[in-house]
Amino acid sequence: MSTVLDVPKPRINCSMLSGYINKPVCFVGRVEKVHPSGKTFTVADGEGQIATVELNEPLGEELSGIVEVIGMVSNKGAVMATTFNMLREEKDISFDLELYNEAVKVIHDFPQHYPFQVAASG
Repeated sequence: MSTVLDVPKPRINCSMLSGYINKPVCFVGRVEKVHPSGKTFTVADGEGQIATVELNEPLGEELSGIVEVIGMVSNKGAVMATTFNMLREEKDISFDLELYNEAVKVIHDFPQHYPFQVAASG
């Protein structure tokens, strides 16, 4: 059986969460708040909307800035993280989350040019 990491994952923002219940996704946002337990945190997308990310294990490091989360969307609309990566920002170069959000919208507006599914061969 394939895992979340083995299958294509569409990039989404908060407004798209409800359309991906029980499906694997890639979500990029700015960390807003980490719960004291370290098992959940909230992220803001490029439109300032907030999503909750739930972890299987408590965080082992401080989390801040831009983060890319790979996981499944729960029935509650939270992203159940399989893995996540902090995107380190350089001193003079910051990640433009608003521009990234616009790119996500374009990808969804023109699926014929940006397919998420890989056709099975053979």
